[in-house]
Amino acid sequence: MSQPSPEAEATIVQGLNGLLADAVVLRYKLQSYHWNVRGPHFFDLHEQFEVLYTAWTDHIDAIAERIRAKEATPLPTLSRCVQQSRLAEEEGQPEARTMVERTIADLLTIHAAARDVIDAAESAGDRTSVNLVDDICDEIAKKTWMLRSWHHGAP
Repeated sequence: MSQPSPEAEATIVQGLNGLLADAVVLRYKLQSYHWNVRGPHFFDLHEQFEVLYTAWTDHIDAIAERIRAKEATPLPTLSRCVQQSRLAEEEGQPEARTMVERTIADLLTIHAAARDVIDAAESAGDRTSVNLVDDICDEIAKKTWMLRSWHHGAP
C-alpha cells in the first residue's frame, strides 16, 4: 500500500488536532460536572461523569500519540485547544439535567467531526487512524445512548 500524499497527511493531522482540542475541552467540562453536580441524581451522575472524563483522558493520549506517530505536533497549549475546539467552555454551574444535555450535544459534535477524520483517513488508506477514531465513535454512540436514556427518565 502506498503512503498517503502530504496533503492527505496534513488533512488527517489537522482533523486529529481538532479532535484533540475537542477532547481536551470536553474532558475538563466532564471533570467540572463531576465536581459540581448536585441534586437527587448526584451519586449516579457524579460516578458517570468520572467514568466519562477518565475515558476522555485516555482518548486525549491516544489521539496525541497518533499525531506524533505521523511525525506532527499535537496542539501544544490549553489555550490553543480552547481556540480550536468546536465545543464551548462551561460558564457557571448548570443544573444536572443541563449538564447531561450539554454532554450529549458535545459528544454528537465530536462524533460528526470524527466521521470527517475517518473519511479522510479511509481515503488515504490510513487504517490506524481509522481504527483509532472509529473506536472513539463507537464509545460516543454508546455513551450518548446511555445519557439519552437517563435524560428521558429524569424529572
